[in-house]
Amino acid sequence: MLGMGLNLTYSDFKQVFKPPKALIIGLLAQMVLLPAIAFLIAGLLSMPPEIKAGLVLIAACPGGASSNLVNHLLRGNVALSISLTALNSMLTLFTIPFVVNLGMYAFLGQERNFELPVLETMRSIFFLIVLPAFAGVYLRGKFNRLAHQLEQPLRFILPAVLFTAFLGVLIFDRQENGTSLSSLVHRLPLAILLNILGMAAGYLLCLSAKLKKPVRITIAVEVGLQNSSLAIFIATTLLNSSQMAVIAVLYGITSFFITIFVGWLIYRFVEK
Repeated sequence: MLGMGLNLTYSDFKQVFKPPKALIIGLLAQMVLLPAIAFLIAGLLSMPPEIKAGLVLIAACPGGASSNLVNHLLRGNVALSISLTALNSMLTLFTIPFVVNLGMYAFLGQERNFELPVLETMRSIFFLIVLPAFAGVYLRGKFNRLAHQLEQPLRFILPAVLFTAFLGVLIFDRQENGTSLSSLVHRLPLAILLNILGMAAGYLLCLSAKLKKPVRITIAVEVGLQNSSLAIFIATTLLNSSQMAVIAVLYGITSFFITIFVGWLIYRFVEK
């Protein structure tokens, strides 16, 4: 986040909020459109009720912080991406219980009241996303020449750091949750379908709103990369359902690569 902040200025963030058209569309795509797609898939396809509820759960979660770096690599609107990640993460603290309970009632015939750690999450958002990003913006303003010199090496260093971190999550998080990849393969198409349809719907929504290509890429990536770790935590710890965590585990394993690939296709082949 510090490295990405070195490539931004305060005016980049000002442009996000005046007018906030792209920001509003991005939030709608993540918080309304993606859960609606999850409900549609779960309603049309035959699968166990717990899997249907798990599909809704991962769709109700906010975007992952890795979306910011992916947008940086694909030359999306990084300031918009950071703003969407921070705002979406805070707003979904209040919308997740509603959406998940709706999914559980629709597919399991039951509701489960639960609360998310609001203060802890807001503190994490501030220290892990907002503070380092704006520290980078501040340093760019003070040491503009140094920031430009670091820009090229950071384009190689940041992806390496992200990929290493992702491998760690892939290995250790899956081990911690006791999931076997081979036993989950038959549920893999559901995670991939939600990922691709969500990105496509988000992109088409931006296209209909006549937003520029970097913004369309940004919102498509934000919709594609959901916070699967939060979904796993909610399913296993708050709802005591390992079955509901299945889609989140699969989504976390596959969405990173699919989102980068689809985003690259848009960046490479779609005209402005």
